[in-house]
Parts: sequence; C-alpha cells; structure tokens
Amino acid sequence: MRVLLDIVRQSLATLWAHKLRSFLTMFGIAWGVGSLLLLVGLGEGFRSGQEKNLANLGQDIMFIFPGRIPAVEGSLVSGRPYFFTYGDYLAIRDEAKSLRTISPVLNREDIRAVSEYGSTNGQVFGVAPVYDKIRTVPVGPGRWFNDEDSTERRRVAVVGWELLKNIFPGRPAVGSSILLNGMSFDIIGVVAKVGREGNNGTNARIFIPIETMRMLFPLKAENADDALSFINYQPITKEQHERAKAEVHEIIARRHGFDPKVEDSFNDWDTIENSIRVGKIFNAMDWFLGVVGMVTLGLGAIGIINIMLVSVTERTKEIGLRKALGATHRNILTQFFVEGAFLTAFSGGIGLAICVSFVTLLAQLPAPEGFDTPRIVPASAVAAILSLMVAGIVAGLYPARKAALLQPVEALRQE
Repeated sequence: MRVLLDIVRQSLATLWAHKLRSFLTMFGIAWGVGSLLLLVGLGEGFRSGQEKNLANLGQDIMFIFPGRIPAVEGSLVSGRPYFFTYGDYLAIRDEAKSLRTISPVLNREDIRAVSEYGSTNGQVFGVAPVYDKIRTVPVGPGRWFNDEDSTERRRVAVVGWELLKNIFPGRPAVGSSILLNGMSFDIIGVVAKVGREGNNGTNARIFIPIETMRMLFPLKAENADDALSFINYQPITKEQHERAKAEVHEIIARRHGFDPKVEDSFNDWDTIENSIRVGKIFNAMDWFLGVVGMVTLGLGAIGIINIMLVSVTERTKEIGLRKALGATHRNILTQFFVEGAFLTAFSGGIGLAICVSFVTLLAQLPAPEGFDTPRIVPASAVAAILSLMVAGIVAGLYPARKAALLQPVEALRQE
C-alpha cells in the first residue's frame, strides 16, 4: 500500500512539474465529457418540450375531419364533399372495437357571448361529456359537465379563462350566466390556463353539451343536416392506433357509400403517429449528438496517449535509472498507468461538474415555448463514464507498457 502511495505521489509531482502540458491535456478530456453530456441534454430538452406541447393537446388523440370523395382516385378536384353526422358518431361508438373513448365535436365561431360586464366572440364547442378524457381541459374552479347535462340538454357552459378577460374582468364567473346568441347559459366551470404561454386555442373556447349544441346551434352548412365538425377518439392502446383508424374509416365509408381503401377520402390527424415520427427524429439526433461528443472525448483521449508517450520519451533515463536501482516492471507500469488514469478521471470529473453546474443554471431561466432546458440524461452520463474508463485504461496502459519494457542499459545509454 505504501509503495502504491509513493507511486501516486510521484505521479502527481510529475504532472505538477509540467503544469501547462497537463492542463491542455485535461482540457481536452473535460471538453469532451462536457460536450457529450450537454449535446445530448439539449436534444432531450427539445424532445421533452415537444412532448409537453402534445400533452397540452391531450393524450393519444386521433382526429378525423370531413373530406371529399374523389371521382378519380388521387384527384380531389372533382370529388364531392361529405359531412359527418351524429349517426356516424353513434355507429363508430357502438361498432368500433379498438376505441377507448370517442367524442363528436360541433364547432361554431359565429356565436356572440354576452354578460352583464362585456361581450366577446369565441369558439363554441358542443362535445360529449367524455371529451375531457380525450383532450386536455383542466377545469378549476367549477366542474365539467356530465351525462345528465347532455341527455337533458341543459344550458350549461364551461368557459376558457382567456374569454373571461372580456366578459367577467376580475370577477368570479362560476354561478353566473351568459347569453349565447341571446340564449341564457349557466357557467358551471372555468378552463384553467392550458399551455405555458396560454396560446392554446382551448383557452378561448366555450364548451357546452353536444345535445344542447345540436338543438340550439346546428351547423349552417348546405346539405349538412345534423352534421358534426369533426370527431376525436382514442385507441385502447397506442399500438392499436392503426387498427382503430381502419375501423373508423370502414364505418364512415360504409355509411357514406365509398370504398374505405381510397385514402384520399379521409382527412385524419394521428398524434400518435406524429409522436412516433418525432421520437425517431430525436433518437437520430441523440445518436448524432452523442457521436459528436464521443469523437470529442476520443480526441481528448488521444491527446493523453500522445502526452504520455512524450513523457516516456523525455524520462527514458529516469526510467533506466529507476530500473537499475531495483524498480520492477510492475512499478514502472503502475506509475505511468496512474498518471494517465488520473489525468483522465480528474479532467472527466471537472467536465462533468462544469456541465452539471451549467445545466442547473440554465434550468433557472425561462425556456421558450416548445423547448425545455437541457438536462443531464442518466444514460449519457453512464456512457461518458464508461468512455472515460476505456480512455483512461488505453491512455495510461499503452505508454506505461512501453516505459516498462525499456531495458535499463538501453535507457541509460540514450541522450
């Protein structure tokens, strides 16, 4: 143990004697470790921000909008439009086996909302009570409407917080009444702010039960009797999203008299498919950034190997003298290995500490919409540590072996 401590002390003294060279070598390793962690952290911050944006919309949502039935496949110019009906919604709800929840949406933007304090225009959504299970609609204060509100066609409304600035400025809204195109509705809930910047469309909407909406505010479009604006639904699991979409297509095509295999007839938005695609992009980005960081780390390791080889060359006579005085092959090997390993571990620790400090500082700053501050990813930290171990072994072992194999007579003879 004492011999090992002597070797460590001697190694540190040697490194201290060549401060500038040691600093430049350590800087390369520290920069490589910091780059690896920070680059991967930036990619993960962007990924996390995009996931939060999708979460503001809802979880595992699939949209289907009315489309056109092309007379010639691939051409929508000559196609005839079709509208979803409430009957389509009921058929999908009752027949599709891969759906967890489904809600029709009847949307009007020409309805004037008036209170005793002001008036405003906003989107009025007629939706099913399960809509808040599909989309992100956090209600507080108050409550979301229930099945009885819908089946009894009650005139109740849940209002987005953005609209309250105009119709209830600085006043409580729950328990009050508003007029929608002259018809009185009781406000039973307020949608809390959705999205970091509050620029989500949900904040400027008024939600009422779908049955009430169908009775009082049907769509005005020509040939749109009992029509819906669009339909939201969720598959039972993410993996079943393609099967759920196929079932919905099959039912709609059957009810509107066209071939479900004609994809041009459907207008879908599958957030699950989008998130999978975005995830693949970010995985590729993580790999790319990780490779860049690993290359930088590798260059630092090469610098350590080079500097240790230079050290062996410079200290040839010292090695020969030590071996002539009784130093063993293992003593020489251990000394140079400890120097290389110490340079690698210490500089890697510095790089890790600086990166953690920098990321912690960035976390205190407000991040732009769609982006989270970088964060230390455990997998990348483990990869950096393992890479450091390999770099330290290679950087210390090869020069140390070269030094240990020198013959004392030949070493002393060199000038």
